[in-house]
Amino acid sequence: MIHHVQLACPRGSEDRSRAFYVDLLGLTELTKPPALAARGGCWFTGYGAELHLGVEDDFRPARKAHPALLRPDLDTLATHLAAVDYPVTWGNDELPGLRRFHTTDPHGNRLEFLTPTRPSPRSG
Repeated sequence: MIHHVQLACPRGSEDRSRAFYVDLLGLTELTKPPALAARGGCWFTGYGAELHLGVEDDFRPARKAHPALLRPDLDTLATHLAAVDYPVTWGNDELPGLRRFHTTDPHGNRLEFLTPTRPSPRSG
């Protein structure tokens, strides 16, 4: 089991992170432990996943490595992201049984969103 996935963000970008992950994606912000809060960044949870954004002074976005998050509202999310000028790049049928698209967060980190088109053999 995975506890969380961490992505990097630039120093001072917490408000942009909150606007994207909470306001746009609908995740809930978690309170960081005081010793870690002093380092900056922010943590989010929702849809069965926990994402931590950690400050990197020499920040470079993750353009290939990415979390893949399951979302039941894939089309609505894609429409919502595109309406506010986030890229939405749909995948073809490379992954049987899944529809998916990629986007980026406000820092340029790659994100993938998926939804099953039929029950997964792994779930049973």
